[in-house]
Order: sequence, then C-alpha cells, then structure tokens
Amino acid sequence: MTSTVPALGTLTAEGSALQAVLLDMDGTLVDTEGFWWDVETEVFASLGHTLDDAWRHIVVGGPMTRSAGFLIEATGADIGLDELTVLLNDAFESRIDHTLPLMPGAARLLAELAEHEIPTALVSASHRRIIDRVLPVLGAEYFALSVAGDEVPRTKPHPDPYLAAAAGLGADPVRCAVVEDTVTGVTAAEAAGCQVVAVPSVGPITPAARRTVVPSLDVVDLPFLRGLMTDLR
Repeated sequence: MTSTVPALGTLTAEGSALQAVLLDMDGTLVDTEGFWWDVETEVFASLGHTLDDAWRHIVVGGPMTRSAGFLIEATGADIGLDELTVLLNDAFESRIDHTLPLMPGAARLLAELAEHEIPTALVSASHRRIIDRVLPVLGAEYFALSVAGDEVPRTKPHPDPYLAAAAGLGADPVRCAVVEDTVTGVTAAEAAGCQVVAVPSVGPITPAARRTVVPSLDVVDLPFLRGLMTDLR
C-alpha cells in the first residue's frame, strides 16, 4: 500500500460529516472492465480455449485469484494460477500502453476533491503493478494513498481493502463515501460500513440502504457526496 497521508486537520470538511472518498479504479475511474475480459479471452484463446460470454459477469470486479481460478476450472485449461496471473497482467499492461480512457466525469471529480482537500484513496482489486501503471494517467497527486488487491490479506468482496484505506487516512469507515461499479466492490464497501455510490459498468446494481445508484460520475460531485452523510451529522 502506498501512502501520503494528509494532516488530520483536513479530514473533516466544515459543515460535513464526510471524512474521505475512496474510489475503485477499473470501470469506475478508467474504462477498463472490458479490457480485462478482452485480455482473458485472448489469453485463453492462445491456450486453446474459448470463453463463454456468460462468464463475464462472474469474473468482473473480482480479484485476480478468483477470476483466473474460475476460468481455469471452467475451461479445464492446463495452466497454473501463478502462470496465468502473469500472462493476464502482462497482456493487460500491453493493452493499456496503447489506450487508457477515463470514465465520463472522472477527471472533473478528482480535481474537485483535490481542490477542496478531501482525503482520497484509490482502492482496487488489481495488483500493484497495474495500479502503478494507471496512477500517472489518473494523476497520482489526487490520491493520498492507494490499496492494491495483492497488498491485503483478503481483497474484494471482503471489506479489508476499504478498511485499510480508511485506516490509512485516519478516517472512520462510516464517514467514508465509496464509489464502485460492480456488485463485488459494492459488497466490500458495504461490509466495511461505508456509504456507497454505485455506477454500474457491466452488470446491474440495485439501490439499497446506504447505497445510491447513479448512471455516471457526471452526476457525482462534492455536494452530492456530502449529502450522503446527512444522517451522520
């Protein structure tokens, strides 16, 4: 986990119970959920296997160990998890070297949070090697810290990544707003006790208590995020 933790005095904005914003990466800030499926399809094709498109919703948003393990079992491919993980990460890095589009509203939201000195963390199930390739495109200066899927005992859908991010920022998870795009990520954030904004990328997500579903980041700004904390004031 990389960290540049802000001074505690910046944690609570005046008049708001919002202490920090924790953001997922793939499919939330960068338009890469489709990249992962394309890479998985290409790698398994090179191994002589065709992936069923119905499996896409099973592997999306999850940790590499879960998605790769599922695909090995589903296809019967003769390859170990460690070897496959390297192939997938290599192929993904090659893909993002050519293009890495941001999701609509992502750049504006990050700039707004930075302008108002809201502590912000990047929390991803992707491995550190991938996060470190994406951070310069997003703007590493926008994040006080980042948490990678291979840096916590249990990654999403477990709460560990979001609990680690909140602790690193010195924030109460209950007073953190999380922005996610998959059921797996939403499950992790809610298990950590955070307020969640879901921006579905691949599969549908339904509204629930402490969960707000929006069509895109274009409708998410600082007043919106502060408004999620109204009951905590």
